[in-house]
Amino acid sequence: MDINETFTDTMDTVIAMIEDGRFLKAREEIITMEAADIGLLLDEISREHMLRVFRMLPKNLAADTFAYMKSDQQQYIIESITDKEINNIMDELFMDDTVDFLEEMPANVVRRVLKTTDAETRRLINQMLQYPDGSAGAMMTTEFVDLKKEMTVREAMRHIRVTGMDSATMDTCYVIDRERRLEGDISLRKIILSPPDAIISDLMDPEAIHLHTSDDQESTAYLFKKYDLLTMPVVDGENRLVGIITIDDIVDVIEQEATEDIEIMAGMLPSDKPYADASSWDTFKQRIPWLLLLMITSVFTTGVLSSYETQLAAFPALIAFIPMFMGTGGNAGGQASVAVIRSIALNEVEFKDIFKVAWKELKTSLFCGLVVAAVCFLKTILVDARYMDDVTMLTAFIVSVTILLTIVLAELVGAMMPLLAKKVGFDPAVMASPFITTIVDALSLVIYFQVIRLFLPI
Repeated sequence: MDINETFTDTMDTVIAMIEDGRFLKAREEIITMEAADIGLLLDEISREHMLRVFRMLPKNLAADTFAYMKSDQQQYIIESITDKEINNIMDELFMDDTVDFLEEMPANVVRRVLKTTDAETRRLINQMLQYPDGSAGAMMTTEFVDLKKEMTVREAMRHIRVTGMDSATMDTCYVIDRERRLEGDISLRKIILSPPDAIISDLMDPEAIHLHTSDDQESTAYLFKKYDLLTMPVVDGENRLVGIITIDDIVDVIEQEATEDIEIMAGMLPSDKPYADASSWDTFKQRIPWLLLLMITSVFTTGVLSSYETQLAAFPALIAFIPMFMGTGGNAGGQASVAVIRSIALNEVEFKDIFKVAWKELKTSLFCGLVVAAVCFLKTILVDARYMDDVTMLTAFIVSVTILLTIVLAELVGAMMPLLAKKVGFDPAVMASPFITTIVDALSLVIYFQVIRLFLPI
């Protein structure tokens, strides 16, 4: 039995105990579970049972579980428990989890939570809530181990023992001066293995890679990936150490950014809610703007068809191939745009690489176009000619040339548009399949009719 099956069986067993009213027996199982798994469990039971189970959890486990709960469940818990219980949760939560929770809550819930905290905690919360959403300042936590550069290793170890328990991580300690300006960093491993009388300033790395509170979360994630870091310090405008960001926050950012890009590339507005939690009205608001925009932009395709209505009437067999051009062009453009958008997101290409990207896509599209055109020619002669009148060798040639040119143009457009969008400040994901397809549809029709006019007496 694999780990997923074991987890599912445990969940089913615990839920059955809760529904039968065997809460003490259920508690024995629950307190052995990870906080993330308890969060999933609470999502599967009724609100009344959820509150009762939550109150049965030990103080530390309750706070850890609270951080994994959905915002509506967190609000229900806060509205249902006492001020003392709220204070217990807030005392155990890391500051970044506290801020994330409060950002999702209505004003009355925020006021009640802040009322239960001490003055220093309120000051830190209010300070972090002022940072722009999606910035390093909004993501960071203020629980970390800092060391003075004049400390000895013996003094540093004593300080770590006192403050480390409440820190988000101790793997890396950050060295500051008397004005709290960041001087460097040092690993716990190096501290432990160094002589007790060694001075921290002599052991630290003075070139600590750091972030500023205003840095964007996407660029922050890129730096974590680039330097293979598990944690990074955050400084303010005067280079004072104000917090750290840990890798678990970056994993959330990567998931959020990837989800947002996928939604935009699919022709939807980004949503803050998971699909399962979004109502039909939320989903409607997410999809309808793009559907309307793409419907309106189809006027270009309609205009091209109308312009060549007379020519189409003279050669009705040619109409049957229009969906193939539009579909193939949209697919080719979509492939190129997705590849380039992903490369932009990974900082593999920039606008300065536009000519290199264009040359690569030109060669690729010619290879793809020639193969597709050859297969299309054979299909037209061997298959289409059997079911449609007036399909000749010349017709097959026109169709094949058109599909070759369509693929070349579609891939060039698909590759260039995201780079141009990035250059002018738009999200490159906006230039993904739906938008590219609309552009390529109109262009493929123009190409088709120009090729027809070149080879047929119209």
